[in-house]
Amino acid sequence: MTTIYDVARRARVSPATVSRVLNGRASVDPELAARVRQATQELEYRPNAVARSLRRSQTSLWAAIISDIGNPFFTSMVRGVEDVAQEAGFSVVLCNGDENPEKEASYVAAALAERMAGVIISPSGRPTLIKSLVEAGIPVVVIDRQPRGIAVDTVLVDNTHGAELATTHLIDNGYRRIACITGPRRISTAVQRLRGYQRALRLRDRPVSEQLIRHADFRKDGGYQAMSSLLDASEPPDAVFVANNLMTIGAVECLVDRNVDVPARCGIVGFDEIPWAHLVRPSLSTVAQPTYDLGRAAAVMLTERIADPAKAPSTVVLPTELRVRDSSSRPAGPRQVCSGARRTAEDATSG
Repeated sequence: MTTIYDVARRARVSPATVSRVLNGRASVDPELAARVRQATQELEYRPNAVARSLRRSQTSLWAAIISDIGNPFFTSMVRGVEDVAQEAGFSVVLCNGDENPEKEASYVAAALAERMAGVIISPSGRPTLIKSLVEAGIPVVVIDRQPRGIAVDTVLVDNTHGAELATTHLIDNGYRRIACITGPRRISTAVQRLRGYQRALRLRDRPVSEQLIRHADFRKDGGYQAMSSLLDASEPPDAVFVANNLMTIGAVECLVDRNVDVPARCGIVGFDEIPWAHLVRPSLSTVAQPTYDLGRAAAVMLTERIADPAKAPSTVVLPTELRVRDSSSRPAGPRQVCSGARRTAEDATSG
């Protein structure tokens, strides 16, 4: 059976260096680490996971606790996490918190019980769960959402600026009554994107009307219901900024079902890129996030935290990008509003 000493001889390094590489220590010279990984592959070396866990009082596993496994944003993000974890000698266990605080708590409890080597978490809103990981000495990085009341390594995007870009773009394209569909009040991303929408209106001397704001659940059905509610209002919007990708899909579906012409009668910009956004007609304008880079940044931060548990917590904020397509570019001609939006599809086709 191949041992760590065989790997050390093949890689021309000390057994201690092999151990540091296998344990994910960031202090090893990259060239030496590459030789060790090459040697382990050539010799088909497999560490004794049970023995190593006992020695280290933890496993070689990371838990990635994400909010919604059905959301392409999170699956792309986890790919970035996994690529870095593999390079550092760790494996990733994917946990779907499902925007459910109780389910999320059960995964945090499992990470504590199994002494996970690290946790990357997109929290649903309970800072006490993150605090329990930190107090147990488990390295943790929060991703996508800003935790309240606790200092911890965090990777975010500039949500406020992205939402401001989207709303300003709609204003510049002649839309007058711009609505916002955002997420739950307890979630930082929803709060920040709403803030960016409001900021854009105020900077252009536009009123901020609570009648044009809807809080939904970051899911497709929530987006559909919120859009339907806006169209049923006495003064419907002529454009809408939607604060995540799944709700954007729901909002677009509602507009289609109600025979609302996009972008002539109602423009729309969503937050989060959607893989097929450029394929639909009209193509869908979005605020794109660097999802893969978010995952990589969080994983790099976690490896650094594992190597140096005493270092001060830090926050990384990545930029967003507005990708303008047809859904928000109103054609030239008289301005219209969604005044007939409440007609049903049957009414619309009956003339």
